[in-house]
Amino acid sequence: MSNCRIINLDRYATIFKALSNPHRLQIFNILTGCCEPGTTCSTDEVMSCCVGDLDSQLNIASSTLSHHLKELHHAGLIEMQREGKQIFCSINPAILKEISYLFSISN
Repeated sequence: MSNCRIINLDRYATIFKALSNPHRLQIFNILTGCCEPGTTCSTDEVMSCCVGDLDSQLNIASSTLSHHLKELHHAGLIEMQREGKQIFCSINPAILKEISYLFSISN
């Protein structure tokens, strides 16, 4: 008997569709590296960046950045939290575990 894992294909299609855009992939990559200077992050730590910091790292219009963040958020890849006038974005730590589960090899 085959040892098949049941996965939600629609869920993964949404995730990978969001990441298939080069700008969104770049934003996701930046967010995975957002740690306090001089520290090392684990996947269990909250990794966040202010939208303004993202804006300064990308060569795209603010409205385009907003659209890409919305798509990443809709796919469940990032979480967004407002603090006063600033909006902080962070990787959803559960999504990293979910994606690694998809690619894990089990016997």
